[in-house]
Amino acid sequence: MELTHEADADLVRRTIAGDRDALALVFDRFAPTVTRYAWALASSRMDVEEIVQDTFLTFWQKAGSVSGATTAGESSLLPWLLVVCRNHALNLARKRARHESDELTDEVAAPADEADARERLRWVRDEIAALSPLDQRVCELCLIEGRPYAEVAESLGITVTAVTQRVFRSRARLKKAVTDREH
Repeated sequence: MELTHEADADLVRRTIAGDRDALALVFDRFAPTVTRYAWALASSRMDVEEIVQDTFLTFWQKAGSVSGATTAGESSLLPWLLVVCRNHALNLARKRARHESDELTDEVAAPADEADARERLRWVRDEIAALSPLDQRVCELCLIEGRPYAEVAESLGITVTAVTQRVFRSRARLKKAVTDREH
């Protein structure tokens, strides 16, 4: 398909009207840049392909919300696409982290027998007890009670980023403790 110099705003208007050729032009014009950006955010080809596909699907579905961001003569569609790409990459990373957390939970929650379960729980409790009081509280609220990070951050007077980092470190520590003791 031949790339034209059609303004982004015109392509957005055509896409809003359901013109698949306009979507194809947008893809041809911006896919290489979006793909390079996705590679900076993800580590596998499969993830990059998923992120890029989701980015252009979001554009197709939400082109109406882009129309105010592009004006004739200005090319501001690319920044919008890159933000969407970043958001999809972050969502994929969160999904992977939750999956890893679920695997840790499954490993801890599905022991071979009751005695093994008690012993594993003791290891986990010992590891949690070795954390700082703030990290213990974050573990209790996020990992045990399953409260949202934003709620925990507000209740403890810290940032969501701090909660996220503390949960990440605590999960890694707990996983390492369980894994080391199993071998």
